[in-house]
Amino acid sequence: MRPGDGGASSAQGATSADLNAAVSAARELLGARPDLAQAKARQVLAAAPDRLDARLLLGAALRRAGDAAGAVKVLRPLTQANPNVWGLQFELGAALATLGETAPAIAALRRATDLNPKSPLAWHALGDQLAIAGEGRAAEAAQARELPGSVHDGVLGKGVRALLEGDLAQADPILNGRFGLHPTDVAAVRLLADAAMRMGSFSAAEALLRPVLDVAPAFMPARQAYAVVLLIRNEPQAALVHLDRLVEQAPETALFLSLRGSARLQVGDYDGALLDLETSLGKDPDQPRAWLSYGHVLRTIGRREACIDAYRQGLKRQPTLGEAYWSLANLKVVRFDAADLAAMRDALTQPDLNDDDRAHIHLSLAKALEDERQFETAFGHYAKGNALRRAMSPYDWKANRDYVRRNIETFTESFFRERAGAGDPSPDPIFVVGLPRSGSTLVEQILSSHSLVEGVSELPDLIAIATRVSARPATAEGDGQSPSRGAEGQPPGSHYPAMLASLPPETLAELGREYIERTRVHRKLDRPFFIDKLPSNFMQLGLLHLILPNAKIIDARRNAMACCFSGFKQNFARGADYSYDLGDLGRYYVDYLDLMGHFDQALPGRVHRVHYEALIADPEVEVRRLLAYCGLQFEPSCLRFYESSRPVRTASSEQVRQPLFTEGLDHWKNFEPWLEPLRLALGPMRA
Repeated sequence: MRPGDGGASSAQGATSADLNAAVSAARELLGARPDLAQAKARQVLAAAPDRLDARLLLGAALRRAGDAAGAVKVLRPLTQANPNVWGLQFELGAALATLGETAPAIAALRRATDLNPKSPLAWHALGDQLAIAGEGRAAEAAQARELPGSVHDGVLGKGVRALLEGDLAQADPILNGRFGLHPTDVAAVRLLADAAMRMGSFSAAEALLRPVLDVAPAFMPARQAYAVVLLIRNEPQAALVHLDRLVEQAPETALFLSLRGSARLQVGDYDGALLDLETSLGKDPDQPRAWLSYGHVLRTIGRREACIDAYRQGLKRQPTLGEAYWSLANLKVVRFDAADLAAMRDALTQPDLNDDDRAHIHLSLAKALEDERQFETAFGHYAKGNALRRAMSPYDWKANRDYVRRNIETFTESFFRERAGAGDPSPDPIFVVGLPRSGSTLVEQILSSHSLVEGVSELPDLIAIATRVSARPATAEGDGQSPSRGAEGQPPGSHYPAMLASLPPETLAELGREYIERTRVHRKLDRPFFIDKLPSNFMQLGLLHLILPNAKIIDARRNAMACCFSGFKQNFARGADYSYDLGDLGRYYVDYLDLMGHFDQALPGRVHRVHYEALIADPEVEVRRLLAYCGLQFEPSCLRFYESSRPVRTASSEQVRQPLFTEGLDHWKNFEPWLEPLRLALGPMRA
């Protein structure tokens, strides 16, 4: 982005050397102080009005300073007079994109990439605009180019990490010196945020994008990326605020409608989700991921055949879409045929297949081979898929064990006795906790078949409250260690949960009320009780009891080998990093047993336990016990739970729409020869 001088002048006494020095100074200031760069450029233009590099710098400085309209006014006539200067085309395209003018932005950015095909920033910006225009395949191609400095570049990743850690001395030579990325450039920030998301650092991406929305509220790619981050971080209500604005700004953009449909699904607005996704696919049926989201909605509301067709529509448009294969496999009622097996095997041979799709396909192929009773080959694919998952999402079992130890040390019987009567007294929530694949969805389906209870699936709100509370600075009552790391799903920092001892009763009550208010959006029926069945809430049992002492807590438990191996096969997208390795699974299950055993001693009778095997063997006895614990009268509908038409969003959605069956209780034994790492981790008394 360094065109020729374009006729320097020595007017008003300035020499050519003086003007060159001023232009160089403006260029150096462009990233950190665009306001000063703008002033320098104007000084040069006062002496040499026709100097092209100074006019380009002025336009670039105006854009970075937040005056995109002023930048366009400067840059447009320059590009018309100098159509072959790539820097002019890029700056004009970026300024137009900032203003939300998609079509002219695409034209300028296409010209920029034609003139300089080695610019990752131009390609990435072009990809964003193509996506908004509904050219999804072209957008993916633009942003997937393997170029020096692309988002796949390891050096760029190093620079992003340094920036996020506040190490500007290391970040600046990489991001600015090598890649020309400045934090005042909204297009550059958008690329950096994308790099952060690909590294799994979603909180960092959020922090990068949030200021852009203040500086450039019409810059749709940043708002779209911000909404995606919020969705990934389980904040769909907040994401909807931005997605509504995007749809209002660009009502014909199918991508925005499909994203809003996904957000509406997360908040339980199934009619709205269907409307958005059907409208989006009507505008642009060539959206593999929109078909995937549409299938998820159809699955949730029980339209199985339409759901299967939607997943296959996605595969028709993208045969390597691993999540679509897995979504079919995860229905547990689909049998893949020979053509499906051949297509999955062919997809695995594609050299450009990303690790996420590859993991999904391995696990889908494993399920298909398991159905064919080819257990050894199936296990090989389960192992390969989980190995890829583990590489993308490492798990620190020692940190988890230390977190459990701190909970046991903090939440003693005397600790709770001293705080009796604190918290919000609302009896509304019924928490179903445990490990995934333990029968928690079945328990939810049984309870939600009662006339006084609504099932609202797995809610992130308790963990969100715990994460925010644990991020507070340690107090004298804590151990003075660093703040929490819980925002990315890891166990909180070492001052939590000890720091909860410093919270006064009124704060505990406020946190309980906050949970009740946060979850209200998910309650669609006029029923006094609702179920939050996020299994990992068992890790927050101490906080849960402190802030909601009258909530019911149900521990869904299943045979350790059966539960853990079922989790190993499940392919959880997020929040279950322990499930990708048999040893980690066993250690996590032991941690779960230790923590629940401790609460049984510190809070006798507080938790009601439902053993899956006992529920299958004698459902009426177990259901009556369960309802009695919840203070509910027995209703026969709870035994006919499979007749319920309520939406179910979890992996067991099709299973809980069938009567109870015993065939799967010991299915794990088909894989017993390969499960020794799990058995060893569980120990002789656990397995």
